[in-house]
Amino acid sequence: MAAKQDAPTATALVDPDGMVSGWSEGGRLLLGWTAEETVGRPVTDLLVDRPSDFPESLGIGSDPTGVVPLRHRDGSTVDAVLTAHPLRGADGRSLGQVVTVQPWGRRPVIADRAFEQCPFALGVYDPELRFLWVNASACRVMAHSEEQVLGEKYRELFPELDDMAYTDRLSEVARTGEPARLITVFRPLGSNYANAWATSMWPVRDADGKVRAVANWGFDMSAEYWARQRLLILNKASGGIGLTLDVIGTAQELATTPVPGFADLVTVDLFDEVLRGEEPPSASAFTPGEPIALSRAAQHSAEEDTDRAPGPATPVSHTPGSVAARCMATGRSTVELAAQPGQGGEWAFGPGLAADPAHWPPGNPVIEGSIAADGLTGRITVPLRARGALLGVVAFSRLDRPEAFTADDLILAEEMTAKAAVAIDNARRYSRERTTALTLQRSLLPQALPNQEAVEAASRYLPAGTGAEVGGDWFDVVPLSGARVALVVGDVVGHGLHASAAMGRLRTAVRTLADVDLPPDELLTHLDDLVLHLAGDLRPAGHFEPTGESGATCLYTVYDPVSRRFTLASAGHPLPLVISPDGTRTPVPARPGPPLGIGGLPFEATELELPEGSLLVLYTDGLVESRERNVDERIAELLRTLNHSATSLDALCDTVMDAMLPERRTDDAALLLARTHALDPHHVADLVVEPDPAQVPRARKFAVDQVDAWGLEEASFVTELVVSELVTNAIRYGEPPIRLRLIRDTSLICEVFDGSNTAPHLRRARAFDEGGRGLLLVAQLTQEWGTRHTTNGKTIWCAQALS
Repeated sequence: MAAKQDAPTATALVDPDGMVSGWSEGGRLLLGWTAEETVGRPVTDLLVDRPSDFPESLGIGSDPTGVVPLRHRDGSTVDAVLTAHPLRGADGRSLGQVVTVQPWGRRPVIADRAFEQCPFALGVYDPELRFLWVNASACRVMAHSEEQVLGEKYRELFPELDDMAYTDRLSEVARTGEPARLITVFRPLGSNYANAWATSMWPVRDADGKVRAVANWGFDMSAEYWARQRLLILNKASGGIGLTLDVIGTAQELATTPVPGFADLVTVDLFDEVLRGEEPPSASAFTPGEPIALSRAAQHSAEEDTDRAPGPATPVSHTPGSVAARCMATGRSTVELAAQPGQGGEWAFGPGLAADPAHWPPGNPVIEGSIAADGLTGRITVPLRARGALLGVVAFSRLDRPEAFTADDLILAEEMTAKAAVAIDNARRYSRERTTALTLQRSLLPQALPNQEAVEAASRYLPAGTGAEVGGDWFDVVPLSGARVALVVGDVVGHGLHASAAMGRLRTAVRTLADVDLPPDELLTHLDDLVLHLAGDLRPAGHFEPTGESGATCLYTVYDPVSRRFTLASAGHPLPLVISPDGTRTPVPARPGPPLGIGGLPFEATELELPEGSLLVLYTDGLVESRERNVDERIAELLRTLNHSATSLDALCDTVMDAMLPERRTDDAALLLARTHALDPHHVADLVVEPDPAQVPRARKFAVDQVDAWGLEEASFVTELVVSELVTNAIRYGEPPIRLRLIRDTSLICEVFDGSNTAPHLRRARAFDEGGRGLLLVAQLTQEWGTRHTTNGKTIWCAQALS
């Protein structure tokens, strides 16, 4: 049974033979034995277990202190601390020992010294937070002596700490009796540094369990705390810098991340070439003695709104000899510290913060009094370098705070800058490639829609957002013979320069095949074969990804304003939307064929007759794709956005693009709107020609009369001549039926149809040939001519420009 906390101390005299020769009253109170019962008996009778080497185990002649179990008079056991002190006579002869017996749990004097000399700050307070006891370490932290604080209330002695976490938690422990732990960061009196303290608090109870006091201990963990804070800032930088492939955005991320935990003001200055996506200037580009011109890409201070969007870069200049200029010239960082008043220009480095000069790289820190005029207590200037190239310079400044930058802070600043430099250089390279691809793509797209009367057309193309590469979307409007027009949209799967180049090849191929006047399904068949050949020719021998047009889609449509027929075929592309003049959607009974490049599968053409004024909507999938909603919902939204009654198709294009496309786009989007026109029936004239040479004069007269009726007398001679030649060739070399058609559009069109599939050829007749000059004359006298084939014959046409 353990002794009670308030048990007395026993003292016994033991002679050299181990016999008890004296016994104190404390011994009776502690063990229950009286002096009469113990004196003259062996001291070992008091032990519960008698060791064979006792009294050596007691410590006599060796260690003077030991803990042993003693026998109480009532038979119980008392764990006690025995301390033996030898007794000697004047002649040095041993007279025995003085043995002190204390219950285990009583604090010996050495314990008092241990607590007093503990390097941790220790303190005991009553429930009202009056100081009961503190050790020397606590006095040093408080900058008060023990005599100054004993009996004083904590809140009254240190009013600046009232209602702070530490004081409130002490009160809470006294009130609830529950222990607590916390980390507090505060600046001790007389210190220029905020220290971090790990503190434990616990209640002190009496024998009845009542809280009589609150004790605490704490130790300065500033070095560990600030090292962890630097890791947190670096982790924040790792996750917050380089989120976008945008130079200005990345610079702003670098400026925002370390504020306010590390610095109060951060500026990022970059060369203009970096902002434009170009290669940064080399060292030879700098003129000695001349200022270095940069642009402030980002600036952020603790007083600014952290959510403020990045603004445009503003010009800045760094004079020769300035810290920023020297850092860029040498490639080394510089730390400037403002001199503290009254310290002779020397900065008092904080303990435990790796701030002593031994940790600094050569040349750092620089005690610079002039920065105090700008309200700075310290500044770290770091050159912004990536892959051996200088991109600019970064400055981290502290305002109105006494903590000086440390050598570890310099390492953190350089780590953040290095990460940002790589991200900025990646953004610069991406910007250059994206600009190149976008320039290539825009140069391959129509710069203006051609002049024709079949439809009123407007278009828009928007590349993907800044964080995505340029894609391969395209559109085209191709005038065809017979006043018809082809409307085309397509999309090459993939992004970047390869997609832009592939788009250019496909658009050129479509225009070439359109000039041959192939029907939509036949045109896509030829285009599919072409894609297969190109993919095979461009496939590299190595393991790199092929650069062909595999995965491309295309929608090819033809509208005839004379018949109001709309013919279309799709190679894996979304079908067009057709909206009638009354605003209702016209179903398109067609099914898209396979994408280009698969081969072996047919394409089907579908033909519709449209009322005049119908709205045709051709688009790429980037306009309707969304991660939040399916395609059908997006198409329904597109239909709601389309206002058929809009007078301006250009304005309608803008409305659709603004409504359908989010600010952060991941894909290109192309839109082509066309409102159909119908050619006035009085501007079309037809004549059926019998296959007899005698019908040629009749055809000539029909053409001249019609041209005169249209008020185009100046075109009569040429029209009569080309009609004579084309009708004569159809009668002589073609097959019935033969039909002549004149169309007045932006040009005067003459068409001769016959049932033969033989194509005419332009050739140069010899001097004495009787024929072979007909088509040559037609080609010389008209603006253009050509042949288009149909399922039951061919049409030879020519067009004259109308002044």
